[in-house]
Amino acid sequence: MKILVAADGSIYTRHAVKFLVRNRGMFGAKPEICLLHVRPPLPGRATAVLAKSTVNRYYSDETRKALATAKRTLERERIGYREAHLIGDPGTAIAAYAKKGRFSVVIMGSHGQGALRNLVLGSVASKVLANCRVPVLIVR
Repeated sequence: MKILVAADGSIYTRHAVKFLVRNRGMFGAKPEICLLHVRPPLPGRATAVLAKSTVNRYYSDETRKALATAKRTLERERIGYREAHLIGDPGTAIAAYAKKGRFSVVIMGSHGQGALRNLVLGSVASKVLANCRVPVLIVR
């Protein structure tokens, strides 16, 4: 089974990864896990005045921070994974990556780091549900 874990470093991402670890038996003997982080692009004005190396370092640092807890949890449990990093709109990018990669399921937290955390369901989770053709497991 191919599992895509959408990760942004939030407490809800931690809950999603812990759910995966606790229930890994339901995903088959050796699930193929991919941790995906999608970083929204910097505004065009910012990228116009910053060196490309500075922008790339920013994206790399933010991705490293966002995936750190999920990676530690999987490594502690000796569960293999691979990483993917994208820049774009998180909701649509996650859905498109899941379809293109032919994943069996997307696992993600119900809310993320965004400003709309207090809604019933986070804006990224809502967008993934609306656009994804792959089953989505939302963990609170």
